[in-house]
Amino acid sequence: MDRPAADIIGMRLNKYIAHSGVASRRTAGDMVKAGKVKVNGAVLDNPAYQIQEGDQVEVEGKVVAPSEQFVYILLNKPRNVITTTNDEHDRATVMDLLDDPAIKHTRLFPVGRLDRDTTGLLLITNDGDVTTRLTHPRFETAKIYQATLDKPFTTEALEKLQAGYNLDDGPFKPDWARYSKEGDDLNVTLEIHSGRNRIVRRAFEHLGYTVDKLDRTYIAGLTKKNLPRGFYRYLTEEEVRRLKHFR
Repeated sequence: MDRPAADIIGMRLNKYIAHSGVASRRTAGDMVKAGKVKVNGAVLDNPAYQIQEGDQVEVEGKVVAPSEQFVYILLNKPRNVITTTNDEHDRATVMDLLDDPAIKHTRLFPVGRLDRDTTGLLLITNDGDVTTRLTHPRFETAKIYQATLDKPFTTEALEKLQAGYNLDDGPFKPDWARYSKEGDDLNVTLEIHSGRNRIVRRAFEHLGYTVDKLDRTYIAGLTKKNLPRGFYRYLTEEEVRRLKHFR
């Protein structure tokens, strides 16, 4: 169901696209600047353009419109699944795991990314504002990972990890890091706010360790409780409310 025209008139183009379930607001802005968006049949490269009554918006050749009903899904991603809406090599994607007929025709997208070998929590939605809130650096969304390493992680290495250090793309410092269980030096749990590409794996590689398994167990107040690997569930109204105000 489309939104009433009164709610759309005056909406910025990038926000309009984000609320249509295409991508986050920031990514939508990049798509506009790249010339992938048409308004009334003509390419428009200004993300700040304000929607007028009767405007028809196309993204990469498809007409889009904001949805009145937002969907929020929490998925426990298994390994060997790609975090994308489709894959040119026909590999399994996180969208293939969503088998509810009620959302079959809803344009959804994953919030952020987990690489193919990383498991754990992933939020999937069509709410561009929530996506922006959880992915933009200024909001500093907390995420907790458990890393299983290729060899025992020494106390010296743990101290270095806790203190932080520089990687090729800038400084890295977890909020905290510790052994996952007492007496287990192969598994380390850490909380971070950074969303940089493969940041956790690269942080351990910097210290001479390879991450054999990486699992995200917490994101923005949401945990894996009662959610087996490969399964998903819809967020409750209370969880959605907290998500929109999460710090």
